[in-house]
Amino acid sequence: MESIVSDLSADLTQLRYALDTFYFLICGALVMWMAAGFAMLEAGLVRAKNTTEILTKNIALYAIACTMYLVVGYEIMYSSPEGGIIPSLGFLIGAENEVDSVIGGGDDAPYYSARSDFFFQVVFVATAMSIVSGAVAERMKLTSFLIFCVVMTGFIYPVSGYWTWGSGFLSEAGFSDFAGSGIVHMAGAAAALAGVILLGARKGKYGANGKVNAIPGANLPLATLGTFILWLGWFGFNGGSELKLSDVGEANSVAQVFVNTNAAAAGGVIAALFTARILFKKTDLTMILNGALAGLVAITADPLSPDALSASVIGAVGGVLVVLSILALDKLRIDDPVGAISVHGVVGIWGLLAVPLNNGDANFGAQIYGIAVIFAWCFGASLVVWKVLQLTIGIRVSEEEEFLGSDIVECGMDAYPEFKR
Repeated sequence: MESIVSDLSADLTQLRYALDTFYFLICGALVMWMAAGFAMLEAGLVRAKNTTEILTKNIALYAIACTMYLVVGYEIMYSSPEGGIIPSLGFLIGAENEVDSVIGGGDDAPYYSARSDFFFQVVFVATAMSIVSGAVAERMKLTSFLIFCVVMTGFIYPVSGYWTWGSGFLSEAGFSDFAGSGIVHMAGAAAALAGVILLGARKGKYGANGKVNAIPGANLPLATLGTFILWLGWFGFNGGSELKLSDVGEANSVAQVFVNTNAAAAGGVIAALFTARILFKKTDLTMILNGALAGLVAITADPLSPDALSASVIGAVGGVLVVLSILALDKLRIDDPVGAISVHGVVGIWGLLAVPLNNGDANFGAQIYGIAVIFAWCFGASLVVWKVLQLTIGIRVSEEEEFLGSDIVECGMDAYPEFKR
């Protein structure tokens, strides 16, 4: 009888392991699908003459991110000393879990595949890099962007990831970021801001006496499709960060995360719609799309602790902030064609500051500390890399090349060859 019970317990453990691994992989696949969302959103918000190049950047950065994180990034992020500042340098992703360690490991036994953890983490790295892509669109050299991608995904992101999710010093200080409002989104925005400052604005974006000239995107249906894809992928982004599904408590937590993620996005849309209507007397679709993303970024820092109504409010604040931030950055002549710095940076900070409002285990001091460290590292390290690239191979296309468009100059083909630019 004792043997039968032991066998049943082992079978149940393996079944739970398989279920949690499968859930993790499916969530990772949803986050991977966000790469398509970023590609469609950015392609819709740039001019037609830059569409092929932005699509090239998005698929290339995904491949580079996956490769660099496989070779070195994952090991840096998750195999460095606990509580430390200086990461270890290692390579590849380690061994898979053995059956004996799963069944006989007790409370410390792994409950999902080590390979599923890598897969889930690598798609987050690609998300952070995708944020950079849109902000530097229409005037950056493709080669410079891809070189920066190697450094960002292989080293810059994994180091700050080690300090937080990898049990480094920020984790020990009490910094809390459930799914990455700061670790992923603000980090990508900080890297983007450093590049945008060195790049300068697109030709014709700003005029005399503080005038801001709108440069409309080529395909708003495509941008809207991209936003819906991102909204869908975000359920994997936040839901998978719960890490487990196979008992009643965890299943209920996953359901709450899904509900809150959706509620925050909806709150961001509604708030951005009304904010734009008040400020412009028009219902600006681009602001609404960014409002949805702002709501999603805001709730990502803690999609579990709030109730659904509170999540809607957190998202709504993000929706208001993103509109105001886009306008403020234009006043500062910081040209971000897709609003990425505002969506992921400014609202990412709001999401982190909102965590203690609903989570009693978090505190504002630790959150501010984490914000300052992650931003300073990602901005400073990125600024150095961008500057080295600027001084060596250059980071900006020529004025003539910018006029012709990146599609012809960088890729040799038009995305919409049947239309005149």
